[in-house]
Amino acid sequence: MNSIELLSERIVEEACELNASDIHFVPRETDAVIQYRIDDDLIEKRIIRKEVCGRIIAHFKFLASMDIGERRRPQNGSLALSNEAINVQLRMSTLPTVFEESLVIRILPNDCIPSVTKLSLFPQSAQKLLSFLNHSHGLMVFTGPTGSGKTTTLYSLIHYAKKHFNRSIITLEDPVETKSSEVLQVQVNEKAGITYAVGLKAILRHDPDIIMVGEIRDRETAQIAIRAALTGHLVLSTMHTRDAKGAIYRMLEFDVSLSEIEQTFLAVVAQRLVGVKCPFCEGECSPQCKKMRNVRRLGIFEMLYGKNLTLAIKEARGEKVECDYATLKDAIKKGIALGYLPSYALHKWMYAYED
Repeated sequence: MNSIELLSERIVEEACELNASDIHFVPRETDAVIQYRIDDDLIEKRIIRKEVCGRIIAHFKFLASMDIGERRRPQNGSLALSNEAINVQLRMSTLPTVFEESLVIRILPNDCIPSVTKLSLFPQSAQKLLSFLNHSHGLMVFTGPTGSGKTTTLYSLIHYAKKHFNRSIITLEDPVETKSSEVLQVQVNEKAGITYAVGLKAILRHDPDIIMVGEIRDRETAQIAIRAALTGHLVLSTMHTRDAKGAIYRMLEFDVSLSEIEQTFLAVVAQRLVGVKCPFCEGECSPQCKKMRNVRRLGIFEMLYGKNLTLAIKEARGEKVECDYATLKDAIKKGIALGYLPSYALHKWMYAYED
């Protein structure tokens, strides 16, 4: 290996040792900086010369079968990297800037899928999520921003269904982030004509019990997901909305009627990841302290189902009703009161979910 190959591999290994989720190569006017995303924090790790940064980016682009000579437009790619120290999937995105090309690498470990009970801050939330898998049909939607753990939760649920119920499961994703031999996985490929809508139509003819759609992002995908739920399939998917109620209004924007929502929606779950209180540090943990902790962040859930889901749909119709269910803010308050979450972060999280 030459020096650039060794440095590139070492950067990825170091990021994996720190359990970073992303690596940022940021060019500046006279140099370039390498940053790691560790939990919610962006940590600056090293400063390198611009020409070295350019060679590292070109090396990764080559490995990911991207166009090395094209620096004027954004590109996406992926590759698998495996050696004695690491076994990960890397998802890459380049972006031309005023100071040369920038690269962000998302690190996706090829580890076994964790159990839902190990992902949730509160055990009863995990048990409720698993109970929804007993239904043979319906639509279950997870909402939240990028990086809130929606895909990991979905994979935990479908692996549980495969193991305990022996269901036929097909996923449709863009891209496939976690490769699994337990389920059939379909990659969206718009150049080949496989969009979410086209792929979902084909999957319906493949006799699945459970369908996982990576994201409902347009009118056609929303309506096919509704149709799949109506025709006897359990459909799991995600959306980008602020809270659980927001999924109802988003579906209305996609021209899905309230009667269809009422017939198909099984549950809407808003999810966030929160930092668990460190047993060693009084304030924010250092990257080295985080490296030593196996559990740093867990999920909290705002679940809208049953009577409260019916009331939320009536509210969308314009009726004056009151929904009484545990929100994300309630979960945060409970976590702090029980000592699971650090009290110093109360205002940080509360402002994030302020109405």
